[in-house]
Amino acid sequence: MRKKGGEVMRKLLGAVLVLAIFVLGTFPAAAVSPNSLIEDSIDVLRAMRDQDDARNMADVVEGAHAVAFVPSMVKAGFILGGEYGEGLILRKENGKWYGPSFYNLGGGSLGFQIGAQKISLILVVTNEKGVEAFLSSKTKLGGDVSVAAGPVGRRAEAATDAQMKASIYSYSMTKGLFAGLSLEGSVISISVKRNEEYWKKKISAADALRKPADDKRIRPLVEELGRLAKRAR
Repeated sequence: MRKKGGEVMRKLLGAVLVLAIFVLGTFPAAAVSPNSLIEDSIDVLRAMRDQDDARNMADVVEGAHAVAFVPSMVKAGFILGGEYGEGLILRKENGKWYGPSFYNLGGGSLGFQIGAQKISLILVVTNEKGVEAFLSSKTKLGGDVSVAAGPVGRRAEAATDAQMKASIYSYSMTKGLFAGLSLEGSVISISVKRNEEYWKKKISAADALRKPADDKRIRPLVEELGRLAKRAR
């Protein structure tokens, strides 16, 4: 029986792998450098900012302690599921932006599921506990820190939802559709490699998020965040 069960599990894992390969082959290649991650984050922010409901996201961003991006997260599953993406985070303090620090977002799940897709994400961090999730080597969303789908719809509904005080609100875009997305169970881990590539030295996530975001590479993303903030007014 054990042998048979192990064989079934291997087949399921194989199916997930095939789906992941299909997704990676179908969609454009994921960002593989700090600069391309920044450029892709700018594209994602612009696309979300142009949505009719972006004012609600702008309201949440206006009071954020940090904003994180995952330009391209691949989700694939066949009974067993998995997701993975690379991203960056900028911290805000007294109206000024700091960073970036780079991180990975991934996870797995078990249950009835089949299919594959690519999702773009913006994570709005509303308090210091949420910021700390990006400073630890590994943090499980929903377990170590609260996470909720970002409020969409009428602004009154957004105001009500904000009272929940989630540490992180997530907004997603899939095939042009803009919505909140729950990321409970996903794991954040620091990308030591990307941080070293960007800063040209070994640096902790905490130290990276203390550096002013005024480098010419990151400035365009900061400017886009400023344009989004105007939609909240």
